[in-house]
Amino acid sequence: MALLDSALLDSGITQAEFAAALGTSASRFSTYRSGQTKPSAAFCFRATRIAQALLTARRSRLMSAPATATALRHAENDAWAWRMLLQGRDHLRLMLDRADGSAAAWEAAPRSTGDAGFDTLLAALACREFERASLEPPAWTAPKRLSEPWVPEHPLLDADQVIALTPDFLRDLNIFVPARDLVTA
Repeated sequence: MALLDSALLDSGITQAEFAAALGTSASRFSTYRSGQTKPSAAFCFRATRIAQALLTARRSRLMSAPATATALRHAENDAWAWRMLLQGRDHLRLMLDRADGSAAAWEAAPRSTGDAGFDTLLAALACREFERASLEPPAWTAPKRLSEPWVPEHPLLDADQVIALTPDFLRDLNIFVPARDLVTA
């Protein structure tokens, strides 16, 4: 199907990543592209809208949800991972402020960062930004509480201090990060 081929090309990501971003499997997406299975009009519209938003984000040099997760997955150390996480979150804020549809790049469900703590924190921060903009958060951001507490090592605070300074919205997810570590200039 030419429309989905075009959307995949515009997305700038692999077929497997784009399928995951749309909430389907790579094999199902392949059957849509080949014409073996007919996707719904809503699926095609969503694929086109998200692909265009991913293209706009890339051209604007802004991080999408998949790009942020990829940056976290490939971070050389925790300090760089934190920087990429907050940069992605700040790019989402900018896209939401633009109100030009580019925030749909954050509707694209990202692949795992490789770390359940960062996966959950990325989802929580994205959900919070959509809620602040009075928009429905994407399905992939639905809160999923970690089974074990995640208290990343902090260079200046001990674990008890980190826990005491954690905002409730993260504490509820069993994530412990001081609120001040989520602030950017």
